[in-house]
Amino acid sequence: MPSGLVALALGGFGIGLTEFLIAGLLPQVASSFTVSEAAAGRLISGYALSVAAGAIALTAATARLPRKQVLVGLVALFVVGNLLSAIAPNYTVMMIGRIVAALCHGSFFGIGSLVARSLVAPEKKSQAVAIMFAGLTVANVLGVPFGALVGERWGWRAAFWAVTAIGVLALAGIAALVPAWAGRVRPAAGADPAPPKPAAGTGEAEPDPVPPGGLREQVRAFRSWQVWLTLTATALGYGGMFGAFSYIAYTFTEVSGFASADVAWLLMVYGVGLVVGNLVGGRAADRDRDRALVMALLGLTLTLALFGLLAGSATASVVLVFVMGVTGFAGVPGMITRVTDFAHGAALAASANVSASNVGNALGAWLGGLAITAGFGYASPLYVGAGIALMSTVVMVIAARLARNHSA
Repeated sequence: MPSGLVALALGGFGIGLTEFLIAGLLPQVASSFTVSEAAAGRLISGYALSVAAGAIALTAATARLPRKQVLVGLVALFVVGNLLSAIAPNYTVMMIGRIVAALCHGSFFGIGSLVARSLVAPEKKSQAVAIMFAGLTVANVLGVPFGALVGERWGWRAAFWAVTAIGVLALAGIAALVPAWAGRVRPAAGADPAPPKPAAGTGEAEPDPVPPGGLREQVRAFRSWQVWLTLTATALGYGGMFGAFSYIAYTFTEVSGFASADVAWLLMVYGVGLVVGNLVGGRAADRDRDRALVMALLGLTLTLALFGLLAGSATASVVLVFVMGVTGFAGVPGMITRVTDFAHGAALAASANVSASNVGNALGAWLGGLAITAGFGYASPLYVGAGIALMSTVVMVIAARLARNHSA
């Protein structure tokens, strides 16, 4: 494993912690700043909206800069944002800190995925992306309990100081371990990048030093129907998973019969599923990417539908929430490598994939909420999620067939 991948995974872990740990700290933050629970909750929604906006804006603004330098700058922005949160004297500064930290989120994973895939042989590119995203999935497992534990013992500010320290370590790691040439190869649409060549005197594999394209060149990549189909499949796939996941606590307590105290460990079961799905999905995508993506989305569809039918069983719920995590994240590495392949390696497309996932999150949560409001019960978001995931499967099947026909 290239050491640069470890540094990228550490950065992903820190960014994931920032996103998730706040959920376990909201009561303390609300009490500290004397604001309502709803106002404290906006520290979460404000972060999510900033992720979607920052993914496109910062990637576009840095289109001509070397990708390693951009990553270093993004992690520095992340450190500043969390430092602001740690020292915030009032709610307004806290919100500013959350927004600043969120701006780097989408661009880091978009540009970082291009850097990660350039560090390995072409046949392992999805696995490289999966390793980078492993930090995010582990943070999903540990984020809320980490925030709650540190906050309870040392106060909520200590949690943000800890994340700031992780950011500094990631910044140093990326600066020292990621090669300057990383992420510069832009493959042709639908094709793998050229095999790396040994760098003189180093023994390391170094790609051809093609400079990053400008904004106009990156926008041109969106002329590809395959890019739009992949972005649509990403948004709908995430929408299916989060349409169900957003209300899973209610499903557990109101349908499956669990106590409220059980929700935390059940969410950790789901998080472990994310970790497994991410790593397995990366390996599967390197063997047959489109087949792996279709199978992951179809698996998510069937899992959510079965979960809806068996939600009344506590045992089945534990098993199915794990499988939901596996199938829900198995397609992530393949989706990112697919969209960047068809976008000629444009970083803007990779970041747009992150934005598409956040749009899907919002869509799924909204539709799941409508189903509950309409009186269909707390298992209904599972069926809503299954329907959205089915649409994602159909889109992915169409994209795969078009790509196969074009290459034939």
